Amino acid sequence: MQKLLSIFIYLLMLIFIESAAEVTGVPASAPAEISAEPKYVALTFDDGPRRDTTARLLDGLRQRGASATFFLVGERLAGNEDLVLRMQREGHQIGNHTYSHIRLDGSDAAGQLADIEEAQRAICGILGTESCWLRPPYGLVAPTVQAGITVPMVHWSVDPRDWESRNTDKVVRAVLEAVQPGDIILLHDIYSTSVDAALQIVDTLEEQGYWLVTVEELLILGGIQPQEGVLYRSAGK
Repeated sequence: MQKLLSIFIYLLMLIFIESAAEVTGVPASAPAEISAEPKYVALTFDDGPRRDTTARLLDGLRQRGASATFFLVGERLAGNEDLVLRMQREGHQIGNHTYSHIRLDGSDAAGQLADIEEAQRAICGILGTESCWLRPPYGLVAPTVQAGITVPMVHWSVDPRDWESRNTDKVVRAVLEAVQPGDIILLHDIYSTSVDAALQIVDTLEEQGYWLVTVEELLILGGIQPQEGVLYRSAGK
């Protein structure tokens, strides 16, 4: 909500600046970073939390005023509860990445749904919430599993395959060459190289006038009302 309030204030500033220019007949002098058409993008992180890398990422995001979405693996929660609460406290969205990073495209729909539910209970138990969105591992979900999902699901539109290269420069380049307003970017906060890349990406995108928001904020700002069981890849028009 804090991020959405900031965006609302930002838009009011634009209206005021444009109105002033119309009244005086003189072009308004606005800060260079203010754009007539705000651009939004969502950074997302899978497979965490991991004590050292996730904490460092959170430090960097806080310093930059950027929001992100974290899809957590249930098996990694024990001993990292404070990191999860910090994510919540600092305005990030927290999602479910199953309990054991299980594939959701197999034949055992009941077992896969049970794994999702186990992670849901673990995450929500820490956060004190009723539910959180789901990212299927590997981006795959069978129709029989999807039919049992009661929350929105999140895919991605930019994948630099950071888990494969473990190369900061390569990951940064891949994202910046592909990114467009409304994109959902996939990264993994369990790799130090990915944390380095993420912070460089945030710095560059903010310089280019992008706002880094959560996936839920991205969809709402894009005029999309998230629906349960639906898999979203971006908010692009």
